[in-house]
Amino acid sequence: MARSTAPEKRPGFFSQLKTLFRFTKEAYPWLPWLLAGILVVGVAIGVLVGFLLPPVAVWSVILWAITGLVFGVLGAMFTMTRLSTTAMYKKIEGMPGAAGYVMSSSLGRNWQAGETPVGVNPRTQEAVYRAIGRGGVVVVGEGARGRLTRLVADERAKAQRVATGVPVTVIFIGHGEDEVPIAKLAATIKGLPKAIDRTTMAAVIKRLDSVSQSLSSLPIPKGIDPTKARAPRQR
Repeated sequence: MARSTAPEKRPGFFSQLKTLFRFTKEAYPWLPWLLAGILVVGVAIGVLVGFLLPPVAVWSVILWAITGLVFGVLGAMFTMTRLSTTAMYKKIEGMPGAAGYVMSSSLGRNWQAGETPVGVNPRTQEAVYRAIGRGGVVVVGEGARGRLTRLVADERAKAQRVATGVPVTVIFIGHGEDEVPIAKLAATIKGLPKAIDRTTMAAVIKRLDSVSQSLSSLPIPKGIDPTKARAPRQR
């Protein structure tokens, strides 16, 4: 039987908005009241402006109320998007593979990182991830810090050996001293000062890829289910 060549139909804007609302409401049950309050405040401000700016007329007040409603809708959507991101981080925190998911999806074009760890403890699932960008090489440890020492040290030594002069930053995920919460991981990496140009970055990526050992035979953390953990994206 021949396969259908018809393109996959993507959910529409309102369908995605509905999904985003449900996802965020699971973490913040008070979300509907907050969004309704933003809309009411937007309309109220619009009506107030309509009465304060001459000439005061019914049509003017109505137009300003509609304007306030539009700004209220925009404010509500912005608020829900921000809350959905926070809800996503709350949901994946502590799950194996969370660091890889964030690094592979949130660092932008100036960084290259994969969802697959470059080092992993098969028994405990402690894992080490790597990102390469304009800020140099970043080694991220996910799991119990005491059991990550050797994995992180090996990856840092590898980076320093093949990328002489390129800064190597080590980050441990967690809430302890000198640790970075998963919600702040992407911002912390992107906040590193630029240390290399794009040519050097490409060379470092090529060198590290050439010396990295294949992890195909090792168990990879599977704690993150993208269909359940990530906040739906609006298109």
